Order: sequence, then C-alpha cells, then structure tokens
Amino acid sequence: MKISSVKLSDLFPILEWLPRYRSEWFPSDLIAGLTASAVVIPKAMAYATIAGLPVEVGLYVAFLPMVIYVLMGTSRVLSVSSTSTIAILVAAELSMISKGMAPQEIVAAAAMLALLSGVFMFLAGVLHLGFIGNFISDPVLAGFKSGIGLVIILDQVPKLLGIHIDKAGFFRDILSILYHVPETVPATLCVSILMIALLIFFKHSIPKAPGPLFAVITGILLSFILGLDRWGVELIGEVQAGLPALKMPDLSLAPVLWPAAIGISLMSFTETVAAGRTFARHGDPRSVPDQELRALGIANMVGAFSQAMPAGGGTSQTAVNSNAGARTQVSQVVTVVVVLGVLMFLSPVIELMPKATLAAVVVATTIGLLNPRDFQAIRRVRETEFWWGIAAFAGVVFLGTLNGILVAVAISLVTLLYQANHPPLYVVGRKPGTRIFRPLSQKHPEDETLPGLLVVRTEGRMTFASVPRLGEKMWGFIHKYEPRVLIFEMSAVPDIEYTALRVMTEFEEKLSEAGIELWLAGLNPEPLKLMENAPLGEILGQERMFYNLNNAVEVFEKREG
Repeated sequence: MKISSVKLSDLFPILEWLPRYRSEWFPSDLIAGLTASAVVIPKAMAYATIAGLPVEVGLYVAFLPMVIYVLMGTSRVLSVSSTSTIAILVAAELSMISKGMAPQEIVAAAAMLALLSGVFMFLAGVLHLGFIGNFISDPVLAGFKSGIGLVIILDQVPKLLGIHIDKAGFFRDILSILYHVPETVPATLCVSILMIALLIFFKHSIPKAPGPLFAVITGILLSFILGLDRWGVELIGEVQAGLPALKMPDLSLAPVLWPAAIGISLMSFTETVAAGRTFARHGDPRSVPDQELRALGIANMVGAFSQAMPAGGGTSQTAVNSNAGARTQVSQVVTVVVVLGVLMFLSPVIELMPKATLAAVVVATTIGLLNPRDFQAIRRVRETEFWWGIAAFAGVVFLGTLNGILVAVAISLVTLLYQANHPPLYVVGRKPGTRIFRPLSQKHPEDETLPGLLVVRTEGRMTFASVPRLGEKMWGFIHKYEPRVLIFEMSAVPDIEYTALRVMTEFEEKLSEAGIELWLAGLNPEPLKLMENAPLGEILGQERMFYNLNNAVEVFEKREG
C-alpha cells in the first residue's frame, strides 16, 4: 500500500502538497491567480493570432492544459498556457499545410500538433529523457529566441498598419510590407500607436500593473464608443462562446505534422523547465524533468481534444504569477476559473477588440526576446559561443523557424563535439616558497618550474575524441621545455576511455624512446582502477604513479639532488 501511494504521488504531485496546504496561503494564491489571469488572457488570445487561429483557441490552452499541469506538475509557481515561441512554430507549420482548408480544419490541425507534441513529451518522460531540457545551450537558445522575436514582430507589422500581404519568407515579407505601406489605414495606425504607447507607459511607469489587460480594455472601449470598424479598423469578429467542444484532432495529418511536433515538444519543454527553475523560491522542491515531461505530455494530449493548440510554460506569465505572491498551483486554479468566466460570458465583448490591439500586445510581449545585452554578456565571456548564438539567429531568419530549431540543435551538438575535441591542457608551475601548484600565466610570472621537469594538467573525461588533441599539445610543450620527466597531473579527470588508455600507452612508449619518463599524479579512484588493469599501469608500476602532485615533485627533487 505504501509503495503504490508513493508512485501515485510521483505521478500526481498535487497529492503531496495539497494535504499540507495552509489556509493562510489562499489570499496570496487568490491575488496571484487574478493578477496572472490579467496577463494570461490577453496574451493567450494574442498567441492564437500569431498562430493564425481564432482567439478562443488561445483561451482553450489556458483551460484543460493548465488544469492537468496543476495535478501533475512539479513546479509550485509555473503558469502553463502557451508562449510566443510555440505560437510561431505552430504558425510556421500551419502555413505550409493550410492552403484550401476551412477555419475549423486549421483548428483541428493545430490540435493534432498538440496531440503529437504531447505524445512525444509523455514518451520522453516515461523513457527518462528529461536531460533533453539542457540539449540547447543558453547562447544558442538566446540566438534562436531573438530570431523568433524578429520574425514575430515582422508578422505583426501588417496588422499594425491595417494592410494585407502574402507571406513568402522573412526578406520578401519586408519588401512586400514596404510596397503596401501607401495602403496603410490611418485609423488602424492611430490605434496601434495608442496601444503601443499605453503598453510602454505601463511597463516603465507602473510595471506591476497588467498593461496588456488595460490595452485590451481600452481597445474594446474605443471600438464600442467610436465604432472603429466604420473607420476601416478590423475587429476580432465572431468569438465562439462557451466551453470548448470535445472533438477529435485530424489524425490523418499525423504523417505530415510529426517532425514539427518534435521541434515544438523540444522548445515547449526547454522553455517550461527554464521558467520553472528561474522562478522557484527558496525552499520549493526542485522540479523533476521527467515528471515535467509527463505532465506537459498529458496536458497537451488532453488539450488537443478540446481544440487547444500546443501548450507550455511561459516565462512572462510565470514571472507575474510568482511576483504577485503565488505559493502553490492553487493560483493557477484561480486563473482557470477566470478564463472560464471569459469564455462563458465575455465573448460578445471580445468580438469588439481591434486586431491592432492584439498585434500591439504581441509586439510589446515579444520585444523582450530581442535583447542585445544577452549577446554582449555572452561575447564578454565566450566569444566562440557568441558566434554560435548569431548562427542560431541567422538560421531562424534565413531558413525559417522550424528549420531554425534544427540549426539550434545542430549547433549545440557541434559545440559539444568541439569542446570534447578541445580539452584544456596547462603547464603547471609552483608558487615560490610554497607547495601550491597552478597553471603558468602572465599574472604570476614569478612561478617556478624545475629544470628537467614538465608538469601538465588537463580537465574532464579523457576520450577517443579528446586524447589526440591532448597529445598534440603535449608534444608542443615537450619540444619547448625539453624535460627528462613529464608529470601528468590528473586530479580533474573523472574517467578514462579504453581508446584513451591505449593512446596513452603508445604515448609513453614514444616518450621512453626519446629518453623521457612519464609519471602520473592525482589519479581518481575510477581512473586508478582502470589504470591498474591496463598495460600502462603495469609499465608505470607504483614507482611512477603518485597520490598527488606534491609527492611526485618531492620524489623528483630528491632524485635530482
């Protein structure tokens, strides 16, 4: 009985925290849920428009998927609905398959993307593949998101101007917008300027206020009072009222949509884990990546049958939820109740909203993705990884968003291979008058080396990919210092692969032919065990393998007198 209870609470973490819920937490969760809903609702509708779907589909994402995450998620403050990244990925895929489709068929296709994404994430969680959340490095993710942000903003420009273009790719879209600028609707442009100014005012003057909600309310009031549609301003139009009807996604599209669903799954999980970790409070339990995959998987699968687009944890709404004082996922239950109220009773009001208002909300929300400071910070520390980020950015802009994911993943893999093939190797010197050894550097020109002795140190696992590069560097140091004894300090080496051991044996033979002795120092337990069972261990014996670097240098000094 005890074992099944533990397993059940692992699958449904709510069984763990809900019985411990304190009544004094509820006011904080209530306020946080109401505050978060003021951001989630307008953004959810805006993200639906990015994807080319009816606005109510965005609200569907903040209904059942959010409920499922409340039951199964491991983060206490994460807000799960949708994100700008997921929306643009959905838009990219739907644009390729939606020609000739009726609106409801496009909604069914988006639901199929959600179903497939959910299946992939759930299977990944069952197979314990939670580590894929770290599969894209931060510099590459920064480049990818900046590219996504630029694409989203360009996509909203026609709506801000009240013009229509045929989408044909990033650069051709720019030319098309410039060509149609003379057709700008003045009233639409005025509404757009007013909305953007209002959003900027709230962001800088009243940052804690839900600016998107005020923008939406203002747009609806202007439409109602002034009759903006008579001035050529396009409105949202008909919004389906009530709860989402349960419908089967278009299963026939599975063979076409599954590659895009894998990309959406990867980005959804990556963003969700990042948001959950960023806003976790001190004392909150750590999020469990495998359970997060399972929770997101079930949330998307259930959401698919309620006509929802793919869902994931969003950084901005999670930030609002956390900063508003959320203690548990009860805050998200409050948000769900508010969303239901909007779906049931406010559809006629939403129909009056100008499309330019939602476009302004999208731009204001997305502009944060274009953060040059991120690139400056990366370049200040690691210029190589700065260029990886630029390459990911270019991949999105030049090749499209879905191909941009492949570029981002490929760059991350290349980065791993590059780092594995370029391990660090230092020449080590001794601080005068001490037993402290450190890499030789211009900061400490006084550090000493002993005549006839070369001490080198590397870091990381020694593999078939890293050892050839290490060998090249070592021979360069050997030719420079001309030692009689080479001490290889290995305290920072956790493991040695078989191929690496074989190459080290050959390296020792060549050193011996050149009259140079190889000594090893600071072997960790696992490498030491491997060494003792390998031919190299027999060649070196205990006489040339030392507990630490100080022992080895003392033996050398005594031998040399």
